[in-house]
Amino acid sequence: MYQMPSIPAWDRTRALQTLNVEEITFEMLDGNCQGYAKGRQIAVNPVARMPAKTTFHELAHIELGHTSEAVHDSETLPRNLKEAEAESVALLCLESLGMDGAEFCRGYIQRWLSGDVIPERSAQRIFAVADKILKAGIDKAGDRSENLRASFNRMFGHNARRLLILIENEIER
Repeated sequence: MYQMPSIPAWDRTRALQTLNVEEITFEMLDGNCQGYAKGRQIAVNPVARMPAKTTFHELAHIELGHTSEAVHDSETLPRNLKEAEAESVALLCLESLGMDGAEFCRGYIQRWLSGDVIPERSAQRIFAVADKILKAGIDKAGDRSENLRASFNRMFGHNARRLLILIENEIER
């Protein structure tokens, strides 16, 4: 009988250190804003409804290159695609760790995509960044990161197309 590997513990402090991201004080007066990222810094609203989801989303903006001056793609990505990419990373991180909040990611992604689809290149970036963020917060001394990697690879393989289909199926729910 198949036994699912245990879900590893993800350490937020370890992830921030590993990714070289600084958490700064939240200074935005807009009560609807859950968090923001600039450069290699994130700020999470102290009254954010889902601080873990917001952390994943803001880390994703940084690791996807949305906050840097350098343009990684041939042209600047539109804001709607940046938001959909970051929230897709948050969705994958939450689902992989068995954390609450994925159901809210779906609506956010749908709203920002407005009926568009996630391009193949974005799907590849989403998968790579989710993997990087997850690995950054897991104790590499134990075998837990291997369990996560094995579980993640079983779910998605190295095929970005599968990831794209998964995300599209999730947001259609």
